[in-house]
Amino acid sequence: MTTSPDSLNGKVALITGAARRIGAQIARTLHDAGMHVALHYRHSAGPVHALCRELNAQRADSSFAIAAELCDSAALPALLRAAEQRWGRLDALINNASAFYPTPIGSVTEAQWSDLIDANLKAPFFLSQLAAPALSSCKGCIVNITDIHGERPLRDHSVYSISKAGLAMMTRALARELAPEIRVNGIAPGAIMWPESEMDEATRADILSRIALKRQGSPVDIARAVLFLLRDAPYVTGQIIAIDGGRSLSN
Repeated sequence: MTTSPDSLNGKVALITGAARRIGAQIARTLHDAGMHVALHYRHSAGPVHALCRELNAQRADSSFAIAAELCDSAALPALLRAAEQRWGRLDALINNASAFYPTPIGSVTEAQWSDLIDANLKAPFFLSQLAAPALSSCKGCIVNITDIHGERPLRDHSVYSISKAGLAMMTRALARELAPEIRVNGIAPGAIMWPESEMDEATRADILSRIALKRQGSPVDIARAVLFLLRDAPYVTGQIIAIDGGRSLSN
């Protein structure tokens, strides 16, 4: 059978924060499309190795896990080398890993600032910079998982919102700098998964009432958008797609 030029079969993706939630679904979706997937994790060893076993049972030697602290810039070169050397190439970098917690004005510490900016902006930038040579040789792609709150600030989450706004600008800046060899795009999720911290039903209902489609999204919605950008959008770069059910249409 002839492989189409845009087939992902045998191509390689590095996904940060791939052990759980949206990252794990992105891994499954890209793997289903024929990609080999390098799964980055920090602490979630059990879930990521279970995911590796699941994917390798479907297709031998198609997945492996790499532990790294992304906020430690010194750890990034080894992460990239491991991902590239396993199968001899790197076609896609999915900057999914993220930190999220409230930082109400008046209580923000420098440690919180550094933690959120490092995790959500600094790490994706330097990881992208390190990955650029390998991605360039494969005419590859970078997809950054931003957030609708990078444009619409979330109350009591000023530092998080600032970090995601920076990631959105990074997406556009790198799309310009790395073209034409590498395409760089972003996906801005809306209400896809509720925060792991407690959120009361009234707050959830209020959020859903502001969404045009009146329902919560799914990690599958994000993963399908990543797949679209990698496989089906060869003339798209520098764009950020809001996957938010129309939340950004309301006040």
